[in-house]
Amino acid sequence: MTAMSSTERPRAEVAVIGGSGFYSFFDEGAAEVELVTPYGSPSAPITVGEVDGRRVAFLPRHGRRHEFAPHAIPYRANLWALRTLGVQRVFAPCAAGSLLTDWGPGTLVIPDQLVDRTSGRTQTYFDGGGIHVQFADPYCADLRKAALRTGTVDGGALVVVEGPRFSTRAESQWFARQGWSLVNMTGHPEAVLARELEMCYATIALVTDLDAGIDAGDGVRAVDVFAEFERNLGSLTSLVHKAIAAAPEGPCDTCRVHEGATLPIELP
Repeated sequence: MTAMSSTERPRAEVAVIGGSGFYSFFDEGAAEVELVTPYGSPSAPITVGEVDGRRVAFLPRHGRRHEFAPHAIPYRANLWALRTLGVQRVFAPCAAGSLLTDWGPGTLVIPDQLVDRTSGRTQTYFDGGGIHVQFADPYCADLRKAALRTGTVDGGALVVVEGPRFSTRAESQWFARQGWSLVNMTGHPEAVLARELEMCYATIALVTDLDAGIDAGDGVRAVDVFAEFERNLGSLTSLVHKAIAAAPEGPCDTCRVHEGATLPIELP
């Protein structure tokens, strides 16, 4: 890969933020971009290449060697860096535990709702100015449609926990009783930060385990999660490629949430 200076920095319209076990995306021909944002450096240098005629930026959420635990990921720097490169649409593959026995390991889900159960994470770029973004539907409908394929599950609520520990049985049983479908550690604040930057965003969740409360076994182990993700990485990557090809071009009016507002900061 070729390192780029700021004067010859490549642009991309679509981005992929890779989850646990998803540390690279391009085989060859990608440019590597190192950025420093007002919020620090992103998790790793961003690679920019081409997928089905679309310019695509790839960023491994946890770093190239999984250096960042879920609560320590530089979420604001990651999203800001992608927007700096011109990104308008973000696909966010991730690992998730299932709260439904019908959705076993290997199931690919395109959730339509999010529940935040994290604590202490900075979840906004706006510390003043009375800016309150619309977030009733946290995922872009157009991107969700692009990601839906035969064999994927349409809909479901993703509950995001602080981590890095997994849930207790009582916690996951409670989540399931609420009617929530998946549990994950990284979906928030990533989704809301993308919305604040007016970037379309959709999660693609790969089920790696049945969460503790609905599994009669010993509970979730990280080694098993990583192994299941690796087993299904090929099908997940194929889905992401198809979603990129199907993603609409140009700005999305639905995700442009700052119309008429005076922002306290200038967006990149």
